[in-house]
Amino acid sequence: MSLNKQHEIHTRRFSRNLGVGVVLGAFIAIIFGLTIVKVSRGDYEPARPPAATEATQ
Repeated sequence: MSLNKQHEIHTRRFSRNLGVGVVLGAFIAIIFGLTIVKVSRGDYEPARPPAATEATQ
């Protein structure tokens, strides 16, 4: 006897897991995209200590 038929709860769990995976993947893609844009625009500059900024003025 083959046990190929899935119970309804497994089908619902799979669809919920798939939805959570898609949302997580989209969130990661958005964060990655924002990081790439910020770095490529040149806005990413390490903060200088206050003493270094006063000495240059």
